[in-house]
Amino acid sequence: MQSNSNEFLNRKQAAEFLNLKKCTLEAWAIRGGGPTFCKFGRAVRYRLSDLEKYIQEQTRQNTIEA
Repeated sequence: MQSNSNEFLNRKQAAEFLNLKKCTLEAWAIRGGGPTFCKFGRAVRYRLSDLEKYIQEQTRQNTIEA
């Protein structure tokens, strides 16, 4: 099955996709530094394409890279 990069995930689903705890994404949403997200009223949603982009941006060759 082909993934839809415009698919929206809730915070729990996004955390599972990134293999992180939901509270980590909550903390990043407050202080910044995590993947971009959308707000629809009180609902927070993450685009699958934004999560994939975030993963690419975090890829490093060694520990010296910022």
